[in-house]
Amino acid sequence: MLIPKKVKHRKWHNQPVPKNPQVATRKTVLAFGEFGLKSQEGGWITARQIEAARRAMTRFVQRGGKIWVRIFPQRPVTLKGGEIRMGSGKGAVDHYVSIVKPGTVLFEIDGVAEAQAREAMRLASHKLSVKTSFIQK
Repeated sequence: MLIPKKVKHRKWHNQPVPKNPQVATRKTVLAFGEFGLKSQEGGWITARQIEAARRAMTRFVQRGGKIWVRIFPQRPVTLKGGEIRMGSGKGAVDHYVSIVKPGTVLFEIDGVAEAQAREAMRLASHKLSVKTSFIQK
């Protein structure tokens, strides 16, 4: 799974959830491949979801084409144990997530036919926690 090699701050402050999430200004167009998967809504995507989507696409194309993962999980999420009383500080880092805004390109693929790319992206989209759409150049 994807985790940062080195971090400046091990635990982050909790950010308030915005009432109307902004649309993405970066990673909005295809930069590497011919086809891509674009998010339609904002949210958090965990490192496990990214890895599951990547494996689903790779297995479907069967060593054909090239896949790019355009997002990286760098935000730590902390959790406390199951039966811990209130207080006694912040919990340990449990996993990492990627913050995704609407319009962000999540994955790109090249070197395969459109029908095959569309099906690979469909399989990957089922693994993610945000609504997505298929795009092409």
